[in-house]
Amino acid sequence: MPELPEVETITNALNQAILGQEITRIETFSPALRYELTLQTEAQLLNSEIIRIYRRARYTIIELENQFAITLHYGMTGSVRICDPIEKRKKHEHVCFQLKNGKSLRFEDPRRFGHISHTKLTGKHKLPTELSSLGVEPLSDEFTGQYLFSRLESRSVPIKTALMENKTVVGVGNIYANESLFASRINPHTKSNQLSVRKLNKLVKNIKVILTQAIAAGGTTIADFKGVNGQEGKFDINLKVYGRTNEPCLTCNKPIEKIKQSGRSTFFCPHCQE
Repeated sequence: MPELPEVETITNALNQAILGQEITRIETFSPALRYELTLQTEAQLLNSEIIRIYRRARYTIIELENQFAITLHYGMTGSVRICDPIEKRKKHEHVCFQLKNGKSLRFEDPRRFGHISHTKLTGKHKLPTELSSLGVEPLSDEFTGQYLFSRLESRSVPIKTALMENKTVVGVGNIYANESLFASRINPHTKSNQLSVRKLNKLVKNIKVILTQAIAAGGTTIADFKGVNGQEGKFDINLKVYGRTNEPCLTCNKPIEKIKQSGRSTFFCPHCQE
């Protein structure tokens, strides 16, 4: 958390707010987040126009005209906001980017599991090399039931676990994996290689529908996610199983169960998802 819809919401807002701007100064107030922070020492990040802002998996990439790029990962509690530079810095705002238009872009992360890196791209609009091994995007045409079948037909890991692996598909995330499996009536324990192409087609369709709906709602706020303008995501009102332990299933009225899989909470209806 934030997951794909939340990162897409942040990225879209940044496109509206800072595309075409230049970074004139970078201040860091912590030596490291998840990794060491070195942005403040890189002069190449300054005074070059921001020409593209886009999402890949759960990363926001800010591409500069000089082919340097800044990559933001929000970890569990990361967020950004744009404000006037005279506004008092919040306790957990660890990085501040001063912009040419006089605004300040600030990265906040109370738990410090996020990170910010920078790199020289191999060419205009090229993906940062550290992200090149990621799997397909779930909203792309490449992500189909046949694709998923080909990746999972020899694997016996639970399907919920497989959906959380970035080498298979990026950005589905825990909330939306739970919701998509419920919508597809697939038990999260089911071994990946036991699912037919027909079942996987249904799962892929539901992943795409649910992610698209979540993006339209500005993401999901469970604990502390907020968009660039401080607004919370509204998709939580649509959740059918996630976070609803022991509450009645909205389909069959049986209680929702919670288990742990690969260290993450899994919510499901054992009756509807046999």
